[in-house]
Amino acid sequence: MAPPKARSPTRESGIYSKILRLYHLNPHTGDYIGLLLLLLAYTILQALTDPFHRLFRLDDPRLQFPHAEHERVPVPYLFLYAGGVPLLVLVLWTVLLRPGNHKTHVTLLGLAITILLTSFITDIMKDAIGRPRPDLIARCKPDISAPQHSLVGVEVCTETDHHTLHDGWRSFPSGHSSFAFAGLGYLACFLASQTNALRPRASLVTILMALAPLLGAAMIAASRLEDYRHDFADVITGSWIGMIVAYINWRRYYPGLLSQGCEEPHPCTPVGGKDGVNGFQRVRDEEEGYGSAGERFSVDDDGIEGYSRNATAR
Repeated sequence: MAPPKARSPTRESGIYSKILRLYHLNPHTGDYIGLLLLLLAYTILQALTDPFHRLFRLDDPRLQFPHAEHERVPVPYLFLYAGGVPLLVLVLWTVLLRPGNHKTHVTLLGLAITILLTSFITDIMKDAIGRPRPDLIARCKPDISAPQHSLVGVEVCTETDHHTLHDGWRSFPSGHSSFAFAGLGYLACFLASQTNALRPRASLVTILMALAPLLGAAMIAASRLEDYRHDFADVITGSWIGMIVAYINWRRYYPGLLSQGCEEPHPCTPVGGKDGVNGFQRVRDEEEGYGSAGERFSVDDDGIEGYSRNATAR
């Protein structure tokens, strides 16, 4: 009796093995796949969805603010300030200091992921919540026959411009605020890490340099109150979303800002390499010794400008 024939590899297993091989060769493959999926989802969201139209009252004083035709920070300027400025700083840093391919790569990749992920989260929430803006009634231009003292919907509006009208239900959270703190918050993390701004006795100039992007982001957020586009809850929530996403993405590639050696990213090896480490490697003592004197800055780090890296640290 002839022995059973060995199974030949299926087509699925061949494709699967190629995908795994590609993923193993480049630990950033998952980041780029996720970035493309985010971009696709965000494009669909912008093209196909309208916000939920929450009912409102025409006599509600919170919705009776004037509609500012000219914003203090228009969208193109928002992209320039919160996206272009951080990118320009990182490009100049790369050209002038030549930090190395890996460090440049993960720093720029983190900025791109931060901005796109923040924009996606913000717009998903805007459309799902459908909160009216403070200038909704000025946008709506309600019909004179609409009831003044009961709940009404979008059908009472006479405004014909689609964007002007429907954008009136996209108040929460503030997109300007989240975008500003995403891009400029990420830049603040970058400057704080590269200057070791959280070390003991850091100079005031160093602290101001690290805080400057956050001040710029706060001014952009405040402009949304001045234009009556949002209220305080919208702006505060949007700011927190942008800052949290920025810091999470920063920590994916870099140690904490209180860590010695926080100016260098985690080293990178292929996923499933010979050493069995997947993706970014953390030096053993970073997680095990977090909060210890050997890992965080201490007042004894008093070399040049109050700081010197311990020879035994990372």
